[in-house]
Amino acid sequence: MNQRGTMPRLLIFFLLFILLLVFACSTPSWFPIKKGPSYKAKTKELVDKEVIIIDKEEYVKVLNPKASEGKDQPKFLYIPVNEYLSKKDAFVTPSIREQEVKAEASAASTKPLSPSEEEALAVASPRTAFPALKKKVIIAHFDDRIAEGEEMFGDWIAEKLIKEVNRRSSRILLVDYQMAVEFLEKKGTALNDLETPKVLSLLNEAFGIQALVKGQLSGPYVFSTKVGKDQEETASAIIRIETRLVDTLSGKTLKTLSANNPIFSSKQTGTFSEEKAKVKAIDLTIADMGRALARELDGMDWFCRIAKVEGEEVYINAGKLTGLKVGDVIEVFEPGAPGEKGEVKGKVKISAFFGIDASMGRIIQGKNPDVNDIVKLAKGEGS
Repeated sequence: MNQRGTMPRLLIFFLLFILLLVFACSTPSWFPIKKGPSYKAKTKELVDKEVIIIDKEEYVKVLNPKASEGKDQPKFLYIPVNEYLSKKDAFVTPSIREQEVKAEASAASTKPLSPSEEEALAVASPRTAFPALKKKVIIAHFDDRIAEGEEMFGDWIAEKLIKEVNRRSSRILLVDYQMAVEFLEKKGTALNDLETPKVLSLLNEAFGIQALVKGQLSGPYVFSTKVGKDQEETASAIIRIETRLVDTLSGKTLKTLSANNPIFSSKQTGTFSEEKAKVKAIDLTIADMGRALARELDGMDWFCRIAKVEGEEVYINAGKLTGLKVGDVIEVFEPGAPGEKGEVKGKVKISAFFGIDASMGRIIQGKNPDVNDIVKLAKGEGS
């Protein structure tokens, strides 16, 4: 009986082994690393292209089909990968479309293009009106100076201050603090070194950040009273916020600000009076600090950096969100000593935008700039 039972089992095992061997020759559709036809086609279309990552998005570097129409046209464009794959015929090399380019240039000479047509091939639409160039600023989470084991308000209060500054000023671009933290962690930099000249310079070069807001808070301290057995509880609270405004270019503290609420203005009565008093004190103090901080940031001079130089093309770590416009002329300076403006090297004219907030331009005067040279808007070009 044992031999009769064993034979069917061996036969079943052998058939299963054969089936597994057969199916192992092909990759199932659900296999996570399958490289299907669409993947191969996409790779083939990009195999001779330079693909770069800007702000976590992939871009294809292509020759500008209209580069021959004038010196204001950038030689290269950076097109999102998906957009390039959907209309790659529009970005073929000039050698393939030489006759078309000549015909287009001839037509352009007889019929002037409108401003919108001239910028049709820019990576992003450039003409958006801004009251002034925006300064990039980062507000770090506050240090809590309250007794150990108490509630931690630093992160929450910093977020509230960010919203308040955004509400009060249209000339500031607040950079996400967590994104900067992740970047510094990859560089092996401790957050304790945030205010050191090396880290400040790194934040400016990588993100275009002009100022760091770092601070601490004391409180909120709550005072409650209850008169009589049947009386409702009354509570008041007070909190103090201190901030330092640090210039990333010089590493110097530009301004120290502080704010606190009048204790009587936070008075609350009834259920949850202590919690309501805390919130009231925080809101009042944040309003005062936001007003003072926005005023100081608005008064700062704007600048940015050269991120890359490629022949006559110059890439800048500021763009459309900052308020630059195609056609703006910017002056390039040597970095100089900390806090000092170096020698003027030349001028660059903005020609296109790419990424979240970056731009490219062409040298129109002076000598070639270098990476990390400082850039300011030329006089008479705006504020």
